[in-house]
Amino acid sequence: MIRRKGKIIVDIKPDETATCIFAWATAWGPMGAALGEKGLKKVILPHYQMDDLVRMLAWEFPRAARDEKPFEEFIRLTREYFNARPADFTAIPCQLPDESMLSGKVLRACRAIPLGSTISYSRLAQQIGQPDASRAVATALGKNPTPLVVPCHRVTYAGGKLGGFSAPGGEQLKQRLLDLEKRIVNSGI
Repeated sequence: MIRRKGKIIVDIKPDETATCIFAWATAWGPMGAALGEKGLKKVILPHYQMDDLVRMLAWEFPRAARDEKPFEEFIRLTREYFNARPADFTAIPCQLPDESMLSGKVLRACRAIPLGSTISYSRLAQQIGQPDASRAVATALGKNPTPLVVPCHRVTYAGGKLGGFSAPGGEQLKQRLLDLEKRIVNSGI
């Protein structure tokens, strides 16, 4: 909570609805996640030091238990992925907005983009039946709490330029992920 002259300017409250959190090492560095009743609520891609990552998760989800067991399959897949081996995250459950909401449609459609492929914001908008909603699609993807599981890095501008990426590491990380996926696909494993 931030106060200015006795008034609340921003009321920032941690999300307390996760049941467990965990952070683990990958070939690209530590990453972490929070799990709710219906699946992943948050995924933090490699960018932070392990201690900082653990503190961030604990702050955002103060009532969540620290438990590796519920994340075992996701951990295995992320390690495969960051070691340039094929990894399919489509069976990993995650909490998404309702399908009746634009953001729910966008995130679900994004989950279907295959490894090593990209699609434009405008094409994704067409796929969900909202051909004039390219900017809204970009906005929904910019708020994606579960990157990799919802592979928003695979969505680019129509001309092939990267577009934004809201995860720490920004466009540079987006390009690294796309380059990694090209290597995985081209390796034929």
